[in-house]
Amino acid sequence: MGIGLGIVLVILGLVLALNVLNFDIGFVDDSALGWILLIVGVVALVLSVVMNRQRRTTHHVEERRIDGPPRA
Repeated sequence: MGIGLGIVLVILGLVLALNVLNFDIGFVDDSALGWILLIVGVVALVLSVVMNRQRRTTHHVEERRIDGPPRA
Protein backbone atom coordinates (compact mmCIF):
# COMPACT_ATOMS: atom_id res chain seq x y z
CA MET A 1 0.00 0.00 0.00
CA GLY A 2 2.83 2.41 0.77
CA ILE A 3 4.48 2.06 -2.62
CA GLY A 4 1.20 2.62 -4.48
CA LEU A 5 0.33 5.65 -2.39
CA GLY A 6 3.80 7.09 -2.95
CA ILE A 7 3.49 6.65 -6.72
CA VAL A 8 0.07 8.32 -6.77
CA LEU A 9 1.35 11.27 -4.74
CA VAL A 10 4.39 11.66 -7.02
CA ILE A 11 2.19 11.66 -10.13
CA LEU A 12 -0.27 14.16 -8.66
CA GLY A 13 2.60 16.34 -7.50
CA LEU A 14 4.21 16.35 -10.94
CA VAL A 15 0.90 17.15 -12.63
CA LEU A 16 0.32 20.12 -10.36
CA ALA A 17 3.95 21.34 -10.22
CA LEU A 18 4.48 21.26 -13.99
CA ASN A 19 1.04 22.78 -14.76
CA VAL A 20 -0.08 19.86 -16.90
CA LEU A 21 -3.63 20.49 -15.76
CA ASN A 22 -4.75 23.84 -14.42
CA PHE A 23 -6.90 23.64 -11.33
CA ASP A 24 -8.43 26.79 -9.91
CA ILE A 25 -7.90 26.39 -6.19
CA GLY A 26 -8.41 29.86 -4.80
CA PHE A 27 -6.67 29.59 -1.45
CA VAL A 28 -3.70 27.40 -2.48
CA ASP A 29 -0.96 27.92 -5.05
CA ASP A 30 -1.14 25.00 -7.51
CA SER A 31 2.60 24.68 -8.09
CA ALA A 32 3.42 24.87 -4.36
CA LEU A 33 0.87 22.15 -3.63
CA GLY A 34 2.39 20.09 -6.43
CA TRP A 35 5.88 20.35 -4.99
CA ILE A 36 4.61 19.44 -1.53
CA LEU A 37 2.81 16.37 -2.89
CA LEU A 38 5.90 15.40 -4.87
CA ILE A 39 8.14 15.58 -1.79
CA VAL A 40 5.65 13.67 0.36
CA GLY A 41 5.34 11.01 -2.36
CA VAL A 42 9.10 10.54 -2.59
CA VAL A 43 9.34 10.27 1.21
CA ALA A 44 6.53 7.69 1.22
CA LEU A 45 8.32 5.66 -1.47
CA VAL A 46 11.63 5.73 0.39
CA LEU A 47 10.03 4.77 3.70
CA SER A 48 8.07 1.90 2.18
CA VAL A 49 11.18 0.51 0.46
CA VAL A 50 13.20 0.73 3.69
CA MET A 51 10.46 -0.91 5.73
CA ASN A 52 10.01 -3.71 3.17
CA ARG A 53 13.76 -4.31 3.18
CA GLN A 54 13.81 -4.57 6.97
CA ARG A 55 10.84 -6.91 6.91
CA ARG A 56 12.55 -9.10 4.31
CA THR A 57 15.88 -9.37 6.18
CA THR A 58 14.43 -10.01 9.64
CA HIS A 59 14.52 -13.63 10.77
CA HIS A 60 12.15 -14.95 13.39
CA VAL A 61 13.12 -17.89 15.55
CA GLU A 62 10.38 -19.83 17.20
CA GLU A 63 11.20 -21.98 20.19
CA ARG A 64 8.75 -24.53 21.53
CA ARG A 65 9.12 -26.30 24.80
CA ILE A 66 7.18 -29.37 25.63
CA ASP A 67 7.03 -29.95 29.33
CA GLY A 68 5.98 -33.22 30.80
CA PRO A 69 3.07 -33.66 33.19
CA PRO A 70 3.30 -31.61 36.37
CA ARG A 71 5.19 -33.31 39.17
CA ALA A 72 3.51 -33.69 42.48
